Amino acid sequence: MTTLSNGGATPPDLTGRNLSLRRSFADKGATILIGLCVLIAALPLALVAYQVVSRGASSWSLDWFVEEIPRNYRTAGPGMGPAILGTLLITGMAALISIPIGVLGAVYLNEYGKNKPLARFIRTMADVMTGVPSIMMGLFIYVGYVTVIDDRTGFAGALALACLMLPIVIRSTEEMLRLVPDELRQASAGLGARKWRTVMGVVIPAASSGITSGSLLAVARAAGETAPIIVTVGLTYIYKPDLFDGANTTLAAQIFRNASQPFAASQDRAWGAALTLIAIVFLFTIVSRIIASRFAIDKR
Repeated sequence: MTTLSNGGATPPDLTGRNLSLRRSFADKGATILIGLCVLIAALPLALVAYQVVSRGASSWSLDWFVEEIPRNYRTAGPGMGPAILGTLLITGMAALISIPIGVLGAVYLNEYGKNKPLARFIRTMADVMTGVPSIMMGLFIYVGYVTVIDDRTGFAGALALACLMLPIVIRSTEEMLRLVPDELRQASAGLGARKWRTVMGVVIPAASSGITSGSLLAVARAAGETAPIIVTVGLTYIYKPDLFDGANTTLAAQIFRNASQPFAASQDRAWGAALTLIAIVFLFTIVSRIIASRFAIDKR
């Protein structure tokens, strides 16, 4: 309350109310702005998803998932079984190679190496590898592996994809390990557990949800890569379950091959392959989230 100079009644001080109104207005304005930004960011994703689903769903059938790929680009009809199997095998092998190495490398960086010269060097190289174009990884494996065995194989493609996944797994896992409270490590050490036991039994389970998400991002990137696959894997139209037995193929390679052709049949197969690849990544996302949630429940 402030006293007026004419001695009248003192009106209430509106400063606090005005400040509250301004804050409320700013909060609502920021909320609306954030919502608009989300809509703008989601619009291209929605348009891409609509195009892929509307143009690729017509290609789906039972034969699409089991039949071999037509050799003639002009030939209409289903058949993407070898590419689906190749995608699962090559990406799975790449994950089997890169995820354990990446997680253990991140454990060394965060739990043992800290700021040692070797740890700083590994972080720098991981950051550099993250920005290297995928074709460079393909050329590296082609020169270092394909030319040695004198044959393009699915395993060579898995090595190229593993090189792409490795820095992503290392950096994302290290960040997740940093978020684990030091109190958990201290409590485990206070109970007499050795450091390796603390890391394996306390730290990694506590960060398992974030590690799973980071690994999934690496898998999603690897599954959609085309350039290193074309360089190291080659192309085939039949089933090749053996990754060491000659050329192979993936959905990404078939999307590139078919989309570059001027024929309606091949372009329809490209749209169907794109929808299949998105569905596989989406399925992996759901499975990984379920696994991560189960770990979180067990920790509680």
